[in-house]
Amino acid sequence: MNKGKTIVVIDDEATIRDVVRRYLEVEGFRVIEVEDGHQALDLLRDQRVDLILLDIMLPGVDGFSLARLLRNAPDYQSLHGEVPIIMLTARGDERDRLGGFELGIDDYIVKPFSPREVVARVKAVLRRSAPDDAGSEEPRTFGDLHIDPRRRVVILRGEPVSLTAKEFDLLWLFARHPQQVLTRDQLLDHVWGHDFYGDESTVTVHIRRLREKIEPDPANPIFIHTLRGVGYKFEPA
Repeated sequence: MNKGKTIVVIDDEATIRDVVRRYLEVEGFRVIEVEDGHQALDLLRDQRVDLILLDIMLPGVDGFSLARLLRNAPDYQSLHGEVPIIMLTARGDERDRLGGFELGIDDYIVKPFSPREVVARVKAVLRRSAPDDAGSEEPRTFGDLHIDPRRRVVILRGEPVSLTAKEFDLLWLFARHPQQVLTRDQLLDHVWGHDFYGDESTVTVHIRRLREKIEPDPANPIFIHTLRGVGYKFEPA
């Protein structure tokens, strides 16, 4: 499973990079070490990778800014718009975690950490990011909203909508279960997997981002409705 997969470790602490690299290489990964944000941008401008381990406090370009560029800037999005990103950071408060998830981060590891935990999280994120059987399903249309699981394309009122991998997976799960109430635990299990280490706030953040992209008025959604204390329900137009 791991053979040939390339992991980039972006951290200004050489000791951390070295330890993480050695543990990942034992598991069969190819590892590239980068020590600052500018080097990372130069590397990732042209090279496709399978997963990024990213520190927040970096010289040059900080981790949040780098993640924002990878997810949104045209020069990087075509290569890395859906590449999994795991944050490695000493900043473990809720605000930082939610800020990371707002940017489309897939997981969050707080220093100090066990190298074995890093390897386990890398494997878990890669499993969750692997293609599923959605490609065998037919596109679905709900009013002005068209969802094509084969091409992972969303069209709203004739215009393409740019979604992250997790945002698309959430929307497709809703589309497959219209009018059905889905709890946050169910969304975590189906979209992030049973081995996800995060909490329900991850779902809240991604739902908010998804609404901002598909709802005419995110404050008064017409597609994704909240049932307080229960979960969410997708109601087709």
